[in-house]
Amino acid sequence: MIHAEGLTMHYGPVKALNDVSFTVNEGEIVALLGPNGAGKSTTMKILTTYLHPTAGRASIAGCDILDQPLQARSHIGYLPENLPLYMDTEVRSYLKFVGEARGLRGTKLKERIEKVVEECALTPMYRKPIRELSKGYKQRTGLAQALIHDPSVVILDEPTSGLDPHQILEIRALIRRLAQGKTVLLSTHILQEVEASADRVVIINRGDLIADGTPKELKAQASDSDRVRIGVKGNPKSIERVLSGVSGVSKVQPLDEDEGYAHFTIFGKTDSKLWKSLSQTARDQKWELKELVNEPLSLEETFLALTDKVGKGGVS
Repeated sequence: MIHAEGLTMHYGPVKALNDVSFTVNEGEIVALLGPNGAGKSTTMKILTTYLHPTAGRASIAGCDILDQPLQARSHIGYLPENLPLYMDTEVRSYLKFVGEARGLRGTKLKERIEKVVEECALTPMYRKPIRELSKGYKQRTGLAQALIHDPSVVILDEPTSGLDPHQILEIRALIRRLAQGKTVLLSTHILQEVEASADRVVIINRGDLIADGTPKELKAQASDSDRVRIGVKGNPKSIERVLSGVSGVSKVQPLDEDEGYAHFTIFGKTDSKLWKSLSQTARDQKWELKELVNEPLSLEETFLALTDKVGKGGVS
């Protein structure tokens, strides 16, 4: 439903996007992840036809954003980072205005307003001026306007930005519920947001797309930075020295000691060679082991590992 190919964007001498390509399939929730300034908002502004790319193409529900911008917009529900709200209007008047701007009239407009008010839990605030709403209810109103015309594609730019923890949980649940049967692309720099909301992750860093896949697939891409936890009885410094010399180990990090056992985290590519090397070393040293277990990276650690690879030229 969303297809981007070779998107590139220059702001004068600054290259905000560099040959970015990805696809979001029907029914998927995909998170566009990256630090502030990575190019996430620029990507979304291009996809919603707000910006014309320097190079590349994209389509929304089969409509080319450059050749068929009006048709593409008709399929999109868009919530920008800065909420497009009129503070002096009541929620009901605002949604009526947005619905009419989307071409809805009469019974159809009334049905869609009722539907989004119910879906976004706005009934208690329906007759209140938007300026009197809490941040969470303003965000709900923003989502309601994005959904008023029942779009097939929903694009959300930092949908939980500035919310408190309770409001974040509410909006996450709302996105999950509303996403059923729709294609959703949301941008965020918050890793917890990805794990809670997304089926797939597209990581952008400094304008480059550096990874695309499920959280599990991304962790596999960063597998040479996986880790193993080991507990060995004996002198911690001697054990650390031996572990540092094991083939396939890139780093050894001391953790804690208990009842004569020293615990370490070992970083390296957790393949059969590393396990064989560790097992052989334990036998050669006649170590008494308390634990030897794989510890998969968290999504945050995966992100840091992948972006660190980019800085070292390890990922294209």
